[in-house]
Formats: sequence, structure tokens, C-alpha cells
Amino acid sequence: MTNGTRTLSDTDFPTPIGERYFEDYRAGAVYEYGHITVTEAEILEFAERFDPQPIHIDRAYAESGPFGGIIASGWHTSAVCMRLFADHYLSRVASLASPGIDELRWPSPLRPGDSVRLRTTIVEARPSRSKPDRGIVTTDGVLITKDDDRTVLTLRAMNLVRRRPS
Repeated sequence: MTNGTRTLSDTDFPTPIGERYFEDYRAGAVYEYGHITVTEAEILEFAERFDPQPIHIDRAYAESGPFGGIIASGWHTSAVCMRLFADHYLSRVASLASPGIDELRWPSPLRPGDSVRLRTTIVEARPSRSKPDRGIVTTDGVLITKDDDRTVLTLRAMNLVRRRPS
């Protein structure tokens, strides 16, 4: 996986990731980050360690399967997405935790040599009712290939983010 990713959208958050708080996450904002390229060696390494299904680790089996070759595990695809999310989207000073991810889907496989970008759309940013020092940010994430605009992952993430100190 090659890193050296950057903001791809025309605009980015008004504050740098090291100064970003709940108030900087505005509903309706869309940002894109990328690109990460995934190699066959990385796909095999991840799958051998964490998801050793033949479609991910056995070239002959994978070539005779429905995708015509090795594909990344969905969990590997999710990890690539998380890398872009952590490098560019989640605050380094105010991200507290995530209560979970909903609607995780892998509509198309991630293949060796694919370069991907992450598109984030802030669906909602609302203050916590029970803990006034934080808010809940709901984000739709889409991982898209560079060469042919295939969607390889979609999800809805929830993050707890600290509010800016007075």
C-alpha cells in the first residue's frame, strides 16, 4: 500500500486535523482523500493473516472463481478506508471513539493494482444530549477506484468528537 495521500476535493475542513473539533464537522460537507494503491503482495499478506479464504490467497482458485482473479478481503478494503479516514478525517485532538459502523458494504472487489480514494459526506453533527463536552458525527464513506470509478466500499460511521474548549 503506497501512502503519501492528500486532499483531493476543492475544499477541506476549515481547520487542520490537529486542531479539529466537533464544531468543524458541518452537515452536508463533502471531502475526498486519496489515493492508496493496493498490491497483490499486500492482498495476499493480509488475507493469509486475517481472512485465508481461497478467493484471497489461492491464485488458481481465484482465477476460476466469479471475479477472475485474486481480490482483497472486504476487511482489507475496510482497513484501507480506515487508513484514509484516520490520516485525513478524524481529529487528532478531539476524536474520542466510535460506537460503530452501519451499512458496511463491498459492492465491487478491490483488486491488485487498484488505487482508491475516500469520499466522506457528513450526514449529521449533533451535540450529545447526555454529555455536553462532545457531539456525535455521522458520516457516509465511499471508497472509489481511481481508474474506473468503481465503488468498492460504502459505510455509515458514527464518531464521538470532543467539543472545542471555551
